[in-house]
Amino acid sequence: MATEAEWERIRDGLRFGQVVTGSVVRVPRPGAIGVFVDIGLGVGGFVDVALLPRRSEDWPAEGTVTDFEVWWVHGDHQQVRLKPSDPQYLCEDFADFVARFRPHWPSDIGAPVRGSRPPTL
Repeated sequence: MATEAEWERIRDGLRFGQVVTGSVVRVPRPGAIGVFVDIGLGVGGFVDVALLPRRSEDWPAEGTVTDFEVWWVHGDHQQVRLKPSDPQYLCEDFADFVARFRPHWPSDIGAPVRGSRPPTL
């Protein structure tokens, strides 16, 4: 876990839609929770089940290295929430998902994550 000062520095440098390369380190309950990703920043990365394909067989396996985009940050848990950049790892209905739960996503891209509110699911 990062110190509060390190977390502040990391969070201050993040922007919505920022692409980071990460390695999937844990898939604790395929099809139920999501995947944990090491993004090399000293804090954890996580992709929520809602952003992954319906079939867990299509999720990135442990050890997969691929690009992700910063979706939002979970300040209480020092966690960077991610969205898969590769369409093969993204939920099939992403456009509908965004329209329903995060319609401002396109205009959020490039904005700092600090001070933002998480999307409501």
